Amino acid sequence: MAPPLESIDVNPDKPVMTYASPVFAHARPDILYDLQIVKNKFCRRAADAPCHPNPLLVSTVSYESPPPHHFCKRPWNVLLDPPDNLTVEVEKLIELNKMVIE
Repeated sequence: MAPPLESIDVNPDKPVMTYASPVFAHARPDILYDLQIVKNKFCRRAADAPCHPNPLLVSTVSYESPPPHHFCKRPWNVLLDPPDNLTVEVEKLIELNKMVIE
């Protein structure tokens, strides 16, 4: 007779799967694949989601990457380009500080 689940001593620092890992290290890949199929079927039934599509996986199928030049920007030309908002604000603060000091 098997002991009740409460009395089974399992190390909480190690997952239960690590106890059997030496066995799986010597198993044939096709047997591991079959075992993975059984595990996945069990997990789907245990989670009560046999055909539930993962929205992240569905979105990755329709994902189109941006063109390669999308991330390339022309460098800012100090002489020709107008200053950005941050530069304008910093220049205003510098002028204000000069006025306060004088």
